[in-house]
Amino acid sequence: MIRVEALSKHYGRHVAVDDLTFSVDGGQVCALLGPNGAGKTSAMRVLVGLSRPTGGRVGILGEPVRLGADVLRRVGVLIDGPAFVPHLTGRANLRLLWTATRRPWPPPALDEALALAGLGPHLDRRVKRYSMGMRQRLMLAQALMRDPDVLILDEPANGLDPAEVRALRAHLATTAARGAAVLVSSHQLAEVQQFATHVVVMDHGRLVTTGPLDALLDPGDTLRISVDDAGRAVAVLRAAPGVGAVSAQAGEVLVTAPGVADGDLIRALVTAGVRVDRAGRTGRSLEDVFIAMTEGNIDAAG
Repeated sequence: MIRVEALSKHYGRHVAVDDLTFSVDGGQVCALLGPNGAGKTSAMRVLVGLSRPTGGRVGILGEPVRLGADVLRRVGVLIDGPAFVPHLTGRANLRLLWTATRRPWPPPALDEALALAGLGPHLDRRVKRYSMGMRQRLMLAQALMRDPDVLILDEPANGLDPAEVRALRAHLATTAARGAAVLVSSHQLAEVQQFATHVVVMDHGRLVTTGPLDALLDPGDTLRISVDDAGRAVAVLRAAPGVGAVSAQAGEVLVTAPGVADGDLIRALVTAGVRVDRAGRTGRSLEDVFIAMTEGNIDAAG
């Protein structure tokens, strides 16, 4: 339902997106992840017709995308946000935006979208009196109110309180469960781990990895070891036979070594003079994997 093929986007000499390919199917909630400047927003803007690609192709629901394309009526978008009319109320702005679809008011999911956005009585205040957080909530409402077949959201939880973030998470899962495709860019990795089914990781404009979240975390292959010298432990383990990936974090090392006994890894550390306090198999957090990938500590296969 979302397809990006060999996409590139240049701004003068700056390469924002470089040969990016991924897809999102119906029923998936895909998180688009990457450090600041990785090219996530540039890719999303091209995907919804707000920017023209330098190379490659993008498509939604099997159709090519350009600004004003008919297929965009079936897409809920929160990227940069629409230009609200400041002297109109929030409700009036939503109605004005809806008229562009040439369908009768109200939108099919208006009530649910407003409940999730949490604007309450502020909906009937003029937008010029809105805080930045309130404007973000209004942008979220306009993306959700059309009950879209495809949702493309850039940092949708900005400005939401914890209860509203939880409600948004449930809404995204429900939207995907009815067959929609959801693409969400976010820096809140702990939150992403709770709702995403798939991930796309970018760095410096290029694809690092893509696939199901469960496969990326792969808890059965990761040994977490608490040590007195994490830097020394990383060097020792990287030199050990059969070790595929090692990363360090807050006095611990996470090592992936399929087929290597835990005792052999611990023995290698102790022999090298590294004190081991405790060790155990555990699932890696998305934050662990993301930091290791984008800092170059592990490869895409992780």
